[in-house]
Amino acid sequence: MATQWTSTPTLREEMTGVERLSLRVSSMINHPVAQMQRWVTIHPLESDAEADWHEVLGQLRETPELQLQQHDDGAVTVRWQRGAAGGDDGDRAEWETRANPPPF
Repeated sequence: MATQWTSTPTLREEMTGVERLSLRVSSMINHPVAQMQRWVTIHPLESDAEADWHEVLGQLRETPELQLQQHDDGAVTVRWQRGAAGGDDGDRAEWETRANPPPF
């Protein structure tokens, strides 16, 4: 006799609009090209709620390492200095060494 598998429906948590937009903006900021040029222009999509867009921009404005430039079309250019958000490569290597000492 064959065994029947019954699956119980799992609840899937949907991302909020702010979470989805934050993830998109974070991906754009962390993109290698944006990291090399140290700026990125983000645009609100039609699917972004205006309240979500303003909340994410507010979070970006609260980050002292970032400079925001608002454009007439609603886009925002985010700029940062080298090493402002996490130190330059030398600082990162030193921090990683202190945070993760060798196991021997």
